[in-house]
Amino acid sequence: MVPLSWYLILSAILFCLGVFGFLLKRNIITIFMSIELMLNAVNLTFVAFANYWNERGLKLALSGQVFVFFVMVVAAAEAAVGLAIIIAVFRTRETLNVDRVNLLKL
Repeated sequence: MVPLSWYLILSAILFCLGVFGFLLKRNIITIFMSIELMLNAVNLTFVAFANYWNERGLKLALSGQVFVFFVMVVAAAEAAVGLAIIIAVFRTRETLNVDRVNLLKL
């Protein structure tokens, strides 16, 4: 049996990697993947706590899976809309570098 703290440490590492990727990378695709990594780290935390509460016999065990379901729905919607926006930006600007994309400037 793996202790809860190991799951939380793994989740924190994954989330920090996602934050660093989001802040340091200049490619839209890697930023997009970093956001997905952060969402999956949060999902891991929800599932770990749901398992922990289920082992303790608390009634909160199902709420972790419900939150994971909603996060997955948001991630799927983000993937669909985000990839469409990325494709549109690439077609107009012919680059995926965040520094060179300035769509709001005239």
